Order: sequence, then structure tokens, then C-alpha cells
Amino acid sequence: MSPKFIKGLQGLLLCLLLSLPINTKALALDHKAKSALSHYIMGVMYDDLGQIDQAIQEYKKSLRFDSQNALVHFDLAVSYLKNSQLPKAEEEFKLAVELDPGSVEPHALLALLYASEHKVELATREYEIALKNASLLEPKNVDIYKGLGIIYLRQKKFEAAEKTYQLVLSLAPLDPEAHFYLGNIYHELNNKDAAIRQLKKTLELKPDYADALNYLGYLYVEENEHLDKAESMIRKALEKEPDNGAYVDSLGWLYFKRGKLKEAVKELSRASGLMDDAVIYDHLGDTYFKLGDTDNAKLNWQKALKLDPNPEKIKAKLGKVE
Repeated sequence: MSPKFIKGLQGLLLCLLLSLPINTKALALDHKAKSALSHYIMGVMYDDLGQIDQAIQEYKKSLRFDSQNALVHFDLAVSYLKNSQLPKAEEEFKLAVELDPGSVEPHALLALLYASEHKVELATREYEIALKNASLLEPKNVDIYKGLGIIYLRQKKFEAAEKTYQLVLSLAPLDPEAHFYLGNIYHELNNKDAAIRQLKKTLELKPDYADALNYLGYLYVEENEHLDKAESMIRKALEKEPDNGAYVDSLGWLYFKRGKLKEAVKELSRASGLMDDAVIYDHLGDTYFKLGDTDNAKLNWQKALKLDPNPEKIKAKLGKVE
């Protein structure tokens, strides 16, 4: 017997128990509940047999007798998904979350559906709700909070992200990922000292953490300090992921800071081929400009401008060239 069947059965049995006194109204309620339950059971059976069209018909019949059952709406939505009937699936998921706003699965699957349709903001919102609801059900599950923290980071809700990862560390103080993401957050908040402290702690707990090696190395390069140490860390990260565009960009930017401009162009050009990123194009523009190649500098800054949501710095550079 599947868990979803048990959950639906409990709700419907409660309706039956409430209708035990023998009177006309009670008998009507009893009949409705029995009909809803029987069609729901048939829907589950057809679903398990892979007969999705029949399952959909039975779930719809069940809803005629019990239109406020969130579980039936959810299972109907899943069946529509299996049949690639996405608009109908979306409609049923919305009804399921409206009837049971504290649930996790309907929000999570609705988020996946939105993501498949490239509705990024809607998907992010549903993921956030799903994780918040999950955290209420499992208040000590650090993975749920880490997922929620990443969503806050992507939304640039840095204060909410910081609180979330501080909560993770209160539950799991030796979690290297939590320290790493706190380092990201503090960097975004322009607290570089705190960012460096968190990244050092990450590497103390997990010395081969490639993202942390690259991030700390890049911060040192940005500050133009500890360049030998920065190069060692960036190269160590590249040993693990030689075709990671962000890591290649860090190495190219290190060459720029050391005045090795030809080497910088080589690495930054390779990085731009690996990922389409405003920072990489900005770095390439700076390098070409320093080499006196204003045409290529302008070309790369224009590419950066198309991708950068905060382009004032790049606009100023283009203004100088033009």
C-alpha cells in the first residue's frame, strides 16, 4: 500500500466516521465519501499499472465528489505531467497548493514545471516555499536550510542568506559548504575580511574544496596580495576541473595583475569560450586595453555590457575608448 494511498484514505475515513449518525444528511455524506474514495483507489491502481489516461479519468471522477481534496488534485497533476499535459498539470498543482499551502511536494513539482518552461522567478518562488515548508517538518535538516540559502543567494537576498547559513552552522558547525557560502555572502556584502575568514575555515575543514580554493585565490588576486599563494590555490582548483571557466578566468586575471598580458589574453580567451560571463569579458577588455588594442577592448566590454546587470563601470570604460 503506497503512502499517498494511506494519506488519502485517512482523510476520507474521517469523513465516513463523522457521517455515522443515521439521518438523510449523513447518508448523503457517506455516499459522497465512498464514491470519492472508490474512484481515488481506482485512479491509484491505474497509475501503478501505467494506465495514465484511465487514472486521470478516475481522479477527475473522485474530484466530482470531493473537489477540496488536495491529494487528489496533486495526483491528478502528476498524471497530467506523465502525459505531457503541462498546462493542465500546472492548474492542478496550483489547486493542490491552494488547498494545502503547508505541503512540500506540490510546491516542489510546480517549481520543476516552471523551470522547464523557463519561468525562473516563479520556479524560484515555489522552491523557496517548498523548502520553508520542509524546514517546518524537519527543523534540524541542514540540507533543507542549505538549499534555501542558495535560493536567497540567487535572489540576492544576502541578509536572509546569511541568517540561514548561520542557522546551518548552529546545527552543524563543521559543515564546509556552509562556511563557503557564508564567504560568498560576505564578499557580496563587501566584507572581504569576513569572506576570507570563512573561506579559510572552509579549506581548513576540506582542503581540496575546488570552489573555495578558486574563490579565495581570486579574492587575493583582486586585492593584489599573496599572489604566489593565490596562484597555488587556483592551479590546485584547475587540477580538479581544468575546463572550469571561472577557474581559468582567475588564472588569466592573476597573469594580468602580474603584468603577463599575453598569457592573460590566452587564458581569458579560453575562459570566454568555456562560459558566457560578464566578468570574463570585462577582464579581457581590460587586458586588451592595456596592450593598446582598443578595438578588441571595446568589443569585449560591449559583450560584458549585454550580460552585466550593473554596467556603470563598464560604460565608463567604453566612454574612455569612444
